[in-house]
Amino acid sequence: MDISTQTTDASPPTPEPSVALQKRNARGATRPGDRIFLGLSRGSGILLLVIMAAIAVFLTYRASLAISKDHGNFLTTFEWNTNLQPPVFGIAVLAFGTVVSSIIAMALAVPVAVAIALFLTHYAPRKLSGPIAYVIDLLAAVPSIVYGLWGALILVPHMQGLYGWLNDYLGWTGIFAWDGGAPRAMLTVGILLAIMILPIITNVSREVFRQVPRMHEEAALALGATRWEVVRMSVLPFGRSGVISASMLGLGRALGETMAVATVLSPSYDIQASLLNPGGGTFAQNIASKFGEATEQGRDALIASGLVLFVITLLVNGAARAIIARRKEYSGANA
Repeated sequence: MDISTQTTDASPPTPEPSVALQKRNARGATRPGDRIFLGLSRGSGILLLVIMAAIAVFLTYRASLAISKDHGNFLTTFEWNTNLQPPVFGIAVLAFGTVVSSIIAMALAVPVAVAIALFLTHYAPRKLSGPIAYVIDLLAAVPSIVYGLWGALILVPHMQGLYGWLNDYLGWTGIFAWDGGAPRAMLTVGILLAIMILPIITNVSREVFRQVPRMHEEAALALGATRWEVVRMSVLPFGRSGVISASMLGLGRALGETMAVATVLSPSYDIQASLLNPGGGTFAQNIASKFGEATEQGRDALIASGLVLFVITLLVNGAARAIIARRKEYSGANA
């Protein structure tokens, strides 16, 4: 008899899946606990979609009532006066202030947060990294109004020296020109927001960097890489998606921050070319400062501005998810 035939005949047959497993795959969960958990999970997801849809419908309906009565252009008008007949209001100044303050906050917070996360996970000794991480966790729990009071009483008076230095050396750019007034401007708001979102970005980035496969780092070290080269070639590429997610969480808080901005900023309905002169405003700050004294027509106008902030937040989150989806080829699942 042929040896190849004997070898083929002697090979063990592929095990067939059991009948119970086939039924489970066909019908899903079979145990009562699995069915209950599946129902709760599915119901929670559907409930979340329903709530989001209800919020969108409510904001859209009330915004349509306000915009239909607006005598100005809702997107480009540099004025907010809902008590006139007909009312005149627009979101140009609010959109500009919200975007600019958030960009300043992200530009200041993200590099510092990533550096802190790398220091805690790859450089600091364990006895030092633990207390520092604990303090950062506490900073994330501080209420917004406390940050706002600290900003108004401590940060604003101490910003004059920085404003004067920027005006002396960079005032020629126009962006950092200062007329000597109180430093309740967009730059101060951006710095305060950066301090507020720093703990969020740091904590998430730290947890992501901890998930880097140890064998990646050891392989780089075995090839003669320095500590920084290990971070640059192994840690940062692996944690890029996590850092983006952490940054988007921080950006979401910066976009919607209310009380801290309202306490520090000196708002006005004009757009300043300089970041050091008072002026501008944000969506959340405008809603918080005007909602209490607004008429029904004014509240509808504020809700319309809230709808714009809602859309901006959705677009930012969607863009973040699209960026993360492009980085799936280098994720923890493929490590």
